[in-house]
This record gives sequence, structure tokens and C-alpha cells, in this order.
Amino acid sequence: MATIGQSLLKPIPADILREEMLLAAIIVPVWVLMMGANDLFLARAISRFGEELRHLLMAGLMSIGFLVAVSFIAQYDDLSRLWVGLLFVFVTASLVVSRLIARNVFSKLRRSGRISRRVIIVGTGCDAVSLLHATRRRADLGYEVLGFTGDAMGERGDVDVLGPLDDTLDVVRRTGATGAILSVASLDPAVVNRLTRTLTEAGCHVALSSSLHDIDISRTRSQAFDGRLMIYVEPTNRSRTHLFLKRSFDVVVAGLVLLLTMPVVLIAAAAIKLDSRGPVFFKQVRVGKDGEPFEMFKLRTMVCNAEAMRSELEDHNESSGPLFKMRSDPRITRVGRFLRKSSIDELPQLWNVIRGEMSVVGPRPALPAETEQWTPDLRERLRVLPGITGMWQVSGRSEADFELYRRLDLYYVDNWSLTHDIKIVLKTFFVVLAGRGAH
Repeated sequence: MATIGQSLLKPIPADILREEMLLAAIIVPVWVLMMGANDLFLARAISRFGEELRHLLMAGLMSIGFLVAVSFIAQYDDLSRLWVGLLFVFVTASLVVSRLIARNVFSKLRRSGRISRRVIIVGTGCDAVSLLHATRRRADLGYEVLGFTGDAMGERGDVDVLGPLDDTLDVVRRTGATGAILSVASLDPAVVNRLTRTLTEAGCHVALSSSLHDIDISRTRSQAFDGRLMIYVEPTNRSRTHLFLKRSFDVVVAGLVLLLTMPVVLIAAAAIKLDSRGPVFFKQVRVGKDGEPFEMFKLRTMVCNAEAMRSELEDHNESSGPLFKMRSDPRITRVGRFLRKSSIDELPQLWNVIRGEMSVVGPRPALPAETEQWTPDLRERLRVLPGITGMWQVSGRSEADFELYRRLDLYYVDNWSLTHDIKIVLKTFFVVLAGRGAH
């Protein structure tokens, strides 16, 4: 460290400084070219931040490689390795930060409807209609659906069938759409091929929907198979090594958080005792991995006879499916409302994690009565341990409806990875700080 500090403080001769400034000036357009070569100016090629980060690193390495190669060819021996390393780190870091800010700005603009991509959905089957609903759920993607092309169908609100399939190109031109989304499940394969060629030849952007749902894109690979486009899906990895890593992650995270939040739990326990009569902890039977019941711990946030009062409140349930949620539940105590809003009431579940009954990240632990109403596909979520937090919790928590709850839990089970767990834990931290969706 002392050597690095001395090299930074050591004055740089004027001639070497001029040459390094010249190299820095040369590298700017080269860096821009390398970013272009890595599709960093093509939004559809870097739709996910992980992809964009990989492309930025590759562009940086290629630019630095070019700089070193030029120095070698020019027989420039005074090029500082420290200077080259710092150039790579600072330029790449600046690009990452600026692009994160840009992503956030564009996402807000799309959600507000100020910028959008005008598209036509080709097809009028159930899959085509579900695509329309998906574009409206994900307003941040910025799609504005102008209408459908295909056979006539029933009333669809403000979106109409604008013409038959054969007139798709004319409809795109007439409406000013920039592209089309082809609902492959609603169309004959020959029609899909013909329209894809016709539209792309005319300069339209074409996206083909897959009938696959909730498969993470990181698990897919495009392949050529006798002139056909194939999508290979990586199998879910639940090897002993991965299970050991997940258990280790759970124990370390739960142990540290439990230790750090012990004073908070003690203060909350005292507040509960002063606010209302009854025990500090609330224990309830939930359904765990493979359908095994277990006793889940929470700090009590309701009056003692809360379960008996539920039948009287069923008509006020604001959630769909077997879930029960009320924004102004009269059973919640004054202290309990704060504990729920801050998620402090869930801290005792860390003990369930230590005991191996729960995981830090996983599907929401369901009540036995809820599981009786589950469909066979939803029971697949019992293949893994339930979690304190999960995709459902960080996607709206109490505000998320049952259909989203079902989809996100199954998505997690099918696409689990330690990286996903770490991302969800980080998202949970910001969601809890914002107090979003909890009541």
C-alpha cells in the first residue's frame, strides 16, 4: 500500500504526462466504438442490467487491450500499469452509474406514458389477450398497444381488432406503429414465418411471444436446429452443493440479523406488553417444505382473540383467492400497526430459519386452510422451504394480489439461485425502509 501511495504522490515528468494525456484522448473514441461493438447503444440487446454490466466490462477490457497494444507497437515503455488500471476502473464505474441513473429516468418516463413504443399485437387468441394485459401490468416496459390484427373477437375495452392477419403490415403503417408482437400460440406456424419476414423486410421491429411462462431468461439459450430457432432451457440446479450453499447463506444471514436486532426485539416486546394484554410472541401453524407443518414465530400485532374475529370480517377481505388482507384491520393494535409497517414483527422468524423450518428467502409460509384451496401447480411451491422474504413480498407485499402471489412463488421455485436470493434480500432492505405495501 505504501508503494502505491508513493507512486501516486511522485511527480510525473511533463513529457510523460503529455503522452499519457494523448493516449487518454485517443482512447475516448475507441471506447465509444467498443461500446457500439458490444451493443451498448442498442436498448433491446441490454434490456436487463446484468447484460448491460457484462457488455460494459467487455467494452472496457477491449478498450484497455487496444491501448496496451498501441503502446507496445509504438514501443512506448513508460505506460504506467497503475494508470491503466485506474483508467479502466474509473471510466467503467462512471458508465455504470450514469446508465443506472438513465435506466431509472427512462423507467419513470415509460410508467408515466411520456415515452412509449407503439405496437400491434398479431393474433386474437387467449395468448394474444394475455400479452395485452402483460403490457399494462409492466408499464415500465413502455409498450402502447394500438390494437390487434386477426379474427374478430369479443369486446376488449379500448383495444380493437384493426384488420385481418394479411393486412398486418398495412395496419402497422396506417397506425404509425414501430413494430409488432406476434402471439405464436394464436397463429399457424406458416403465418408466423410469413409475417416475420414481411414485417422485418419492411423495417418493423418484431417480437415473438413464447408460450413459456415464468422461466428466467438466464436459463434459456437460442439454438439452431435444421433451420429452426430452438430455445433450450437449463434444468433447475438443486444439487447437494447448491443446497449446502443456500443453508449456509440462511444460517449466516439469520444469525447476524438476529444478533444485531436483539435490542430492537426487546424494545418491541416491552411496547407490546404496555399496549395490550396478551403474550409478546404470536405462534401459528404454517405449512413448510413437502407439506410438513411447523410453528412459526412472530411478534404479536393483533388483539388476543383475533382469529375468532376473522369470521366477522370475511366480507371486508380486500385480497383475492385464499388470502385474507384488510388495509384497516380493526384487530391490529396501535403498536402492532407500527411493527407491521416496519416489518419488525417478522424478526422472530429468524429463529425458524436457524431451526431449519424456514429460509431467509422463499415462498410465503401458507396457512393449512390456504393450501386446501391450492391448485396442483401451486403445490409445487412446497418443494422448497418457505421464506421470511421473497419475490412476492418485494413486489408489493400486502398490496400484491393472489394471481401475482401464485406466479412469483412458482417463478422462484423454478428459477432458484443464490444470486436471486442475494438480490431479493437487498430489495427487501429498501422495501422495508420505504415501508411500501405493508399493512
